[in-house]
Amino acid sequence: MIRLRPQHLLSFVAIVLVVASFIAPPGGDEPRGVASLFAFADSQFSSWFGVLAVFAFILGGASLLRTHGRRVRRREGDWKYSIVTLVSFLVVLVVGLGKFGGPPGLTGDPFSPEGWLTRIFSSVLSPLHATLYSLLAFYVASASYRAFRIRGWESSVLLGSAMIVLVGRIPSIDSWTDTWPTVFGFLRMEAWSLWLLKVPNTAGQRAIMIGVALGIVTMAVRMISGLEKGQGGRK
Repeated sequence: MIRLRPQHLLSFVAIVLVVASFIAPPGGDEPRGVASLFAFADSQFSSWFGVLAVFAFILGGASLLRTHGRRVRRREGDWKYSIVTLVSFLVVLVVGLGKFGGPPGLTGDPFSPEGWLTRIFSSVLSPLHATLYSLLAFYVASASYRAFRIRGWESSVLLGSAMIVLVGRIPSIDSWTDTWPTVFGFLRMEAWSLWLLKVPNTAGQRAIMIGVALGIVTMAVRMISGLEKGQGGRK
């Protein structure tokens, strides 16, 4: 007797979704026969994924409360930040579920402009995001200084390309290079900057995306076949 395991369920659902994407693609004609079964399974699985996502959020919140609550009780390192995390989580959760300040009831919009939840996001979360991104500028500048130091021909190419792009992106560079003679038109930094962004940069981005896609396909095949170690896979 075959014993069903979570890996079997994962493999079955994944294979059905992959086959459905080829047999009953969205936006096509009304599927018939076997294709209609795969289309029905595809739509049902999509609904189930939404239900599973709700339980995943619940488990995530419970895990957050348990982890940070244990750190506060044991006075572990930086436990005061755990208090801030717990208080923030509970306050936002209560305000969002209660829909304070906005339309009441289950059908009310929790993100209404006059709701407290919207005010929390606009007055607390948005300034925190702006602060974080402003700090990232200094980290990027520090990392660029370390990366652009000339240690070999690769660093020289990186430094030269970066300088061309930076200079070519200056708004006033166009008005300055317009005064150059026509014979020196090929030296315009804005043209070289645009070429670097469109040709080598685009080629590199596409190569990275192809590599990421191949990695995702490989990981998916390993998970479907049960070769991936971890929960539900082979030990």
